[in-house]
Amino acid sequence: MKPETIVLARRAALIAAACAALGGCMTSSPIWDAHFGEAARTTAQVQIINPHAGEDAPSHQSIDGNAAVAAMDLYDKSYKSPPAQSNPFAIGVSSGSGGGGGGGGASQ
Repeated sequence: MKPETIVLARRAALIAAACAALGGCMTSSPIWDAHFGEAARTTAQVQIINPHAGEDAPSHQSIDGNAAVAAMDLYDKSYKSPPAQSNPFAIGVSSGSGGGGGGGGASQ
């Protein structure tokens, strides 16, 4: 073989190895990043029946402010002091004294 051919083959092998190594560093992430979340946005838009519903008609007030504040106060108080619960293991057991026990049975 000629020395020029050997040098050319070495250079070609070096270039091929460099291209293979740099090819592993290349990523397709910019393509994926450009479409990130597209499926979720499309699905959310498909689920909206009327996207301009807020523009159609104004809502009518059905409760005044004082009643709404009172309702919210009662709602908040229900969580601050919940109603007392009975013992769940004492179903059907009375707390009073029962009659009929001990001692006065039938005589023989």
